[in-house]
Amino acid sequence: MGILRNKKGLIFGALDERSLAWHVAKRCQEEGAQLVLSNVESAIKLGDIRRLAEENDMPLLACDVTNTTDISQLLAKAQELLGGKIDFVLHAVAQSVNLRRHLSYENLNYEYFKRTIDISAISLHKILKTAMETDAIAEGGSVVTLSFIASERYMHGYNDMADAKALLESIVRQMGAVYGEKRGVRINAVSQSPTQTKAGGVWKEMDHFYEYTEDLSPLGNASADDCADVCVALFSDLMKKVTMQTIYNDGGYGRTMLTESVIERFRESTGKK
Repeated sequence: MGILRNKKGLIFGALDERSLAWHVAKRCQEEGAQLVLSNVESAIKLGDIRRLAEENDMPLLACDVTNTTDISQLLAKAQELLGGKIDFVLHAVAQSVNLRRHLSYENLNYEYFKRTIDISAISLHKILKTAMETDAIAEGGSVVTLSFIASERYMHGYNDMADAKALLESIVRQMGAVYGEKRGVRINAVSQSPTQTKAGGVWKEMDHFYEYTEDLSPLGNASADDCADVCVALFSDLMKKVTMQTIYNDGGYGRTMLTESVIERFRESTGKK
């Protein structure tokens, strides 16, 4: 049957089989949802998403999420393909040239910085604003975006993407209040563990940080499939009163200062008992 049976979804940001958005899309389909995928044209050309979409019978539409005209056209076409209003949306869009070029935070390129904020955070506001204006999301619908705990903690090397995630979570709260009052639409963020994806690989500290958080998380790092499960739950009617939240899907990392595993790692490195 599936808890998303008869629901219609729009997934932004799937690139390849490792991407969180693709894992979410597959789980949504398994739970009975009908889907449309979207990404920017260059990502569609460079990634495997076109092949994956065709193999899994998911329409794929190009859209620049920094352009409201593009977004409006996408929402109209998605509703046409789905045969009705959209019940849920995943916003899994993020990009930082500063991060990709390993520029230190005090030496950010400001033009890149503005682009980071526009793509990684303001794009959510643009999608929600356009959806409200065109009444594209069904009453009681659900929107989820993907965040990271660097929105509230310093993470060496994460740079302007941390600022973008902080703004993203603020948009979740503010637009969650507005859209909730207008149409009963829920908006939440999932703060995911470090996950071995192509996008995550841009952060050069990822491999070390992944091992560190694995030791620091009482339940271990949450996988891409774990992320998909949380998103499916938020899209479903089981969480119809949960909104404006940042939900930490991180094995307890965000609430942990020290574990025995971390102590053992230091003992091994220092030789101290």
